[in-house]
Amino acid sequence: MFISSQTTAPCFRDFTLLLPAVAVGNVGQLAVDLIVSTLNMSRVGHLHTDCLIPMSGNNPYATCKDDAEELHTPAEVYTAAELKLAVLQIRAPIIQTKSKRFRQLLVSWIKSSGFSRTVVLSSSHAYQRDDQQLQGKPLRFLVTPSLLKVSADALKELGWKEMERVPAFPGLPDADTEPRLCIPGGGITKGLYADSCAEDLPLAVLLLFCSEGDNIPDAFALVNHLNDWLHLLDTQDRQANKWKIPTSWNLLFGSGIPPALF
Repeated sequence: MFISSQTTAPCFRDFTLLLPAVAVGNVGQLAVDLIVSTLNMSRVGHLHTDCLIPMSGNNPYATCKDDAEELHTPAEVYTAAELKLAVLQIRAPIIQTKSKRFRQLLVSWIKSSGFSRTVVLSSSHAYQRDDQQLQGKPLRFLVTPSLLKVSADALKELGWKEMERVPAFPGLPDADTEPRLCIPGGGITKGLYADSCAEDLPLAVLLLFCSEGDNIPDAFALVNHLNDWLHLLDTQDRQANKWKIPTSWNLLFGSGIPPALF
């Protein structure tokens, strides 16, 4: 359920929606952080759901002391009206037994809001790649048939590789099974993509193969690939140092080592 933080509910008709999957390395969430911070997007509401682990904290995008103490919740919506862009930032893990219900909530909200397209930013375990997935860049994409109709030329021009289907039983070439879509470590990515195909929603998935650790470089790589498609920044501003790092990243790996230890 979407709850607006404004006196009048925002209109998302014909907006592009970006949202992260809670996946390996939190690459999608970090990429969304860069987008919200750089574009100075406005918070317009949040999704109220019991499918996420409940938590709250200070403003992750604070620019001064006055707004640093604002209370923020696990699933918030930001917009840049001039770009017709909306972002759903998810900051908490999905409760395992409620994953399907959360996907249904997202699909219902996307349909009722009238978004023109949805882009899911995700990641997958690098160590579980198939042999064919070791070739080329670690970027892969998926697109539903309804979005492919209007974006096929743009995606072809970008030269991205579609996520490969892999054998159900690797190492058994004679196994009589169809290759399947597998996104290990991708959270709800595969399920949300399948749901969107079934509901005829225009949705794309942009994911990066990565490992757990310092995933800041992965976030920059993913957001730059996204920018090649959506042109969120001007051409001259597309270098990595033009993305604005939010203040919350100062504590990405916790606070410093206490001097008292030494």
